[in-house]
Amino acid sequence: MVRVRVKSLWSELSYDQPVQYVITWTVISIGFPLTLLAIYTLYSLVQNDHVAPIYIINLLISDIIQLCYMIVLVAEPEKSQKIYQVFSYYVYCFGVVTSVGFMVCVALERYLVIAWPLWYRFRRTIKISLVVCVVVWTLPLVYVLVLHFWVDNRVINTIPFPLLIFFLGGTLKSLSAAISVSSDEKRRIVGMLVLVLLIYTLLFLPTIIMFLTEEARDNSKFNKLIVMLLKFSPLADLILYVFIRKGAIDKLLASLCCCRMDSDDNIGSSV
Repeated sequence: MVRVRVKSLWSELSYDQPVQYVITWTVISIGFPLTLLAIYTLYSLVQNDHVAPIYIINLLISDIIQLCYMIVLVAEPEKSQKIYQVFSYYVYCFGVVTSVGFMVCVALERYLVIAWPLWYRFRRTIKISLVVCVVVWTLPLVYVLVLHFWVDNRVINTIPFPLLIFFLGGTLKSLSAAISVSSDEKRRIVGMLVLVLLIYTLLFLPTIIMFLTEEARDNSKFNKLIVMLLKFSPLADLILYVFIRKGAIDKLLASLCCCRMDSDDNIGSSV
């Protein structure tokens, strides 16, 4: 019943509705060129032996898959609906699950920089990162098969959320011990982990709720909300590209930390 209900969830996505149509084209027109530009820019960093952008590049590629699927739907609604009923649902699921997988990889890599800096320094190679990417691209294929043949896949859907919480908690716990990492890098890492958890909570967690509760699956308004939230995933992932680049984001995070310290000092003086 869960498998059938999930299929009907995506079939509820109608682009004849003006709001859905406008939102979808807005996401496509903004997300597609910016994602391609971000991939090109990050690829130049990888050529300079920077390992960190590899997972974000693959995350953006999975977003391209989702955007291409949206383009097909809005460009040819009648033809795409027939294609969609056959296999496009699984292609889109593959892109979404792959996106979540690389979000976990980004969080894991940032956690290792803080919690295990010496181990990470000697183990971070482009070759190992590429092997991890191959594994992450392969696992969603298994997930799609499970989604098709195994009705109860609720345990699989809940795995990323506790992992993201663990990576953020472990990073915050190990911040003081990470002497080899600069203060700017620490702020950028924590900001990225918070952002990853926030993106997953706002955009993907409602889907998990739908899998876990029958009441949510039977609520058509909640199902349409899930579809609409998932469409914003490619735009949200672009913010991670900003965090991987040094510059303005460092000034923003530094100003936020200064404001936090000033407020703490004011509270302490008043006490």
